[in-house]
Amino acid sequence: MSVKSTRKPAARRVKPAAKQVAKTAAAAPDFAKRNPLPAAVYVERARKREQDVRGDYFRDQTAIIHSQPFRRLKRKTQVFFEPRNDHICTRIEHSLHVATVAATICKGLGLDADLAQAAGLGHDLGHPPCGHAGEVVLNKKLGSIGGFKHELQSLRLVDKLVNKGRGLNLTYAVRDAIVSHCGETDEQMLRPVDQKKTLENLTTRASAPSSWEACVVRLSDKIAYLGRDIEDAVTARFISLADVPDHLRRELGETNGEIIDTLVRDVITFSSTHDAVGFSTPVYELVCELKAFNYRRIYTDPRMERYQRYGRNLLERLFDYLADVYERLGLDAEAYSLSPEPVDRRFGHYLESMADVYAHDSERGTLRVVGDFISGMSDAFAIECVRHIVFPDPSVDPYAWV
Repeated sequence: MSVKSTRKPAARRVKPAAKQVAKTAAAAPDFAKRNPLPAAVYVERARKREQDVRGDYFRDQTAIIHSQPFRRLKRKTQVFFEPRNDHICTRIEHSLHVATVAATICKGLGLDADLAQAAGLGHDLGHPPCGHAGEVVLNKKLGSIGGFKHELQSLRLVDKLVNKGRGLNLTYAVRDAIVSHCGETDEQMLRPVDQKKTLENLTTRASAPSSWEACVVRLSDKIAYLGRDIEDAVTARFISLADVPDHLRRELGETNGEIIDTLVRDVITFSSTHDAVGFSTPVYELVCELKAFNYRRIYTDPRMERYQRYGRNLLERLFDYLADVYERLGLDAEAYSLSPEPVDRRFGHYLESMADVYAHDSERGTLRVVGDFISGMSDAFAIECVRHIVFPDPSVDPYAWV
């Protein structure tokens, strides 16, 4: 059934941001020079590097894009579990959306688009397989050591786990934007804090950003997923476009592109005349309504709960299996290599490659090690591991899988 558009032309809904920004440029705060910390703090790295033509933040982008965790995002769930439809959003596409939305807003506000784009690309690197279900499982399993939060795991990954324990050596600004990106909270506007944080010591996802660009990334996470999740839900036949309230389609748009355009324009216009980055009050109220609709009709739909339950069962089984293996074999590389189970040998290869990280007593506890390993898996790899655990195929040489 086709749905007649009820959306008014953009010019009548929202004054074009470019004209509004031009009109108020004289009154707009100079955001590019107002980050609260000294400029040198934002480009600090754990290991100094010589400057090259790329600049600090574009260099961080390339480091993230070439990393293995970034590649695995293409097979990690965003909302719809392990989609076979190529047009359903996966975690890598969401990351690209966040990066480009954040970069666009920063260009409109005179901020550093390279910084925002780098953080957008890396913000979900530590997200586990199976989407929200994966985070629920790991948070429960790791409860005795502080739980699991993908924002903190993304920072741990870029700092410690990538490149066999060497990390990506990213700038402080990009690391801060990654760990403080939480887009699930309802915030109309944000301002950066004026105190440098010891990022590796953070224990909560509620950490406030330290730069205007990080504030933009945090807002962009929400902008990127609200409309796209509706498009995917229509494609998956969870809802029809007609189910979205008329006033939301009229004021925000009917497609993901229209919704992003509306919200990006509003953020630029509002932020150009306020000492904050955020939404105008009327648009913020619409954003909250749209988010509530998504939760009611998509994220808590009984069909979605079925997939969530499947994902939880899958990862609970895998976690318990690997925890038992690690308790028995520890860091004995030879013992893993001699196991007839391909999952054991793959786990052993991982542990051997991470020897420098797990050599420290504080790092090699069972929960931490297994949590690191599982959080780095794609959906497809996690499913394959469980398949080998539960239904080994005797007709295939198990060693051929590794």
